[in-house]
Formats: sequence, structure tokens, C-alpha cells
Amino acid sequence: MSAELAFNRSADVDYGVAEEIAPDVRRIVANNPSPYTFLGTNTYIVGSGDVAVIDPGPADAAHLTAIAEATRGERITNICITHSHRDHCDGALPLQERLGGEIVAFGPTGTTRGAGTPGLGDAFIDSAFTPDLPVADGDTVKGRGFSLDVLHMPGHAPDHLCFALVGKRIVFTGDHVMGWNTTVIAPPEGNMGDFLTSLDKLAQRHDRLFLPGHGGHIETPRRVVRAYITHRKWREQNILACIDDGVSTIPRIVAKLYGAIDAELKGAAALSVLAHLEHLIARDVVTAEGATDKFSAFYVRAASDAVSSSS
Repeated sequence: MSAELAFNRSADVDYGVAEEIAPDVRRIVANNPSPYTFLGTNTYIVGSGDVAVIDPGPADAAHLTAIAEATRGERITNICITHSHRDHCDGALPLQERLGGEIVAFGPTGTTRGAGTPGLGDAFIDSAFTPDLPVADGDTVKGRGFSLDVLHMPGHAPDHLCFALVGKRIVFTGDHVMGWNTTVIAPPEGNMGDFLTSLDKLAQRHDRLFLPGHGGHIETPRRVVRAYITHRKWREQNILACIDDGVSTIPRIVAKLYGAIDAELKGAAALSVLAHLEHLIARDVVTAEGATDKFSAFYVRAASDAVSSSS
């Protein structure tokens, strides 16, 4: 089983400049780089005349001004949010106050939000975020010059949406699929089972271009989705092998599988391992001693059967 993922980590970006990357699609990159946002959040302007803004990004004055300049003479009818992580949604209300537009998102989920590591906790998530127009899978957001089908894709976040540009085979994937890195799945905010189900759903489509929330565009969508699925299965097999070898706590698994990872990303790696283990527990492959947290010991149940059934 191969887990090869070809990432594009080009550092060529011109902050605040609206770049046309497809007919009637412009991108502006916010100047908020970090280990979790790469070069910054991608804001997309869709249509012309009457336009939708997808993910206005952080509440950054310079970025909001760039959006205003790029849409001068046009009318923002919709502000679409892929998910309520602050690097995607904090600019929604300031943009609406400045330029108008109906805020569109999934809305409150009624689930526990947040993740227990620096950079991914409550300060990173607006759990109280409430749109003007809540939408669900199968809905469509329409303007005079655009039509966006709503795809509910939980996994990275329970409220995560992708938006498919009707008739163009283009999907705005937010953080669900990115070209610069794998997506962080950090419980309880993230759920590996939901993520894999969402990937399977996306793999059934025949899109020609993915436009993610961070990093460059993806010109081979189905290949990348399949690689994502393969990578997660490969990681699961590695975790099961660790447990078979007696490496049965998350810190030890992280040390073995992510030995060279930056110290600031080890918390996210631990949560990713936890997400895989929760998925294994839900399928009755692995049992846990005590609470399922970052320090529990985990044990394989019927290891030989478990390895074959999860591939």
C-alpha cells in the first residue's frame, strides 16, 4: 500500500492581490501564514457584477480592504463560509458591515467543538458562529452570475461545507482537501470516520479543479482524493503495527511515526493518531484501557483479522 502524496508547497504569493484563477473566479490570499494555514487563507470571489465571496478569512483590515478593492463596482450578494474556524470566518461580519451580503454557512452543530492542543483549541474556532442563512447538503446558493451547490463534508470540522460551482466542475474545498498538506483531523472537532466518508463521497464526483482554503489549486481532484484515502489507510496500518509491537500509547506512537516532526506540530500529530484510534474503536478493532485520550494505552483485538479488514 503506497501513501505517496505529491504536495505543492510553492511560496510564491502576492498578498492582497486579486488573481483570476478560472473564469469568473478570483483569489485573494490573506496575510495570515502559520503552521496550520500555510501561506494564508484563500478568499475566493465568484461571479461578476453580483458576486459571492467564499471564506473572507480573518478579521484583518488590509485583507478586507483588498476584497473591497477587488469588488469595486460590484455587489456582494453572498458571503459563503466553508466552516467556522476563525481563519475562514472571522472576516464575515466585518465584510458584511462594510459591503453587505448574506452570510451563508452550515450553522451550529450541537456537538462539542475544539481540540486540545495549541493552535487548534477554542481560540481557533468560533463555536457560536451563526449565519444569516443556514444551508445543508444538497442546497444551492444562487446569484445572477453564479450557482453553488452545497456539499456537507464533515471530518475536519462538523460544520464543514464544500461549494461546487455549477456547470464548471470546480469545487471550493475549504480545509477538506488541500494540495499543500494533509488535513488535520483533531478530536473532538475532527472525526476520522466522518472524514473518510466525506472523501468517499467526493471521490464519486467528476470534478476537474479543486480550489482549497490554503495553498494552490488541485488539477487532478480524483487522484488526490484517492491518495488522501490511501494515506489514511496506510497511517492506520502503521498505528496497528505499533500496537502489535507494544508501542501502545499515543506519545510513543507519535515518537515512532512522526520522529522528525516540528515540536509545535506534535500536538496535532497526537490528535491525528487519536482520531485514527477512535475510528478503530468505533469499528471494534481496538480496545482502550481507561479513557480514550492522548495518554491511554491501546490494545489490538483480534489483530490478524483487524489488519486485513481495515485495508
